[in-house]
Amino acid sequence: MIRVKRVYDPAAPGDGARFLVDRLWPRGVKKESLRWDGWLKDQAPSEGLRRWFHHDADKWEEFQRRYFAELAAKSESLQPLLEAARRGDVTLLFGARDTSHNNAVALKAYVTKRLKK
Repeated sequence: MIRVKRVYDPAAPGDGARFLVDRLWPRGVKKESLRWDGWLKDQAPSEGLRRWFHHDADKWEEFQRRYFAELAAKSESLQPLLEAARRGDVTLLFGARDTSHNNAVALKAYVTKRLKK
């Protein structure tokens, strides 16, 4: 199972492997205090797409379309995440305040679809 969770929320036993999926390190979080298994910067949206989207819910559908195109172009970078998800539970960590419209939610949808193929 793939979950998404704010990086500021405490780790839970059922989280499984925890991966930060933001391009930028989240404000106020110390690396040594975060329980995480990896930082998947390469799977985050490009700087240009991140700036264009700027967590605007009105741009959500177009953001997902563009982000999925970016992910498809670099599908080999998804292998560590796909393998971890095949082995067990995975939690995608993100720093955005909006828990419904962020790259972790979109990445979960993309990876879930890839796992079903």
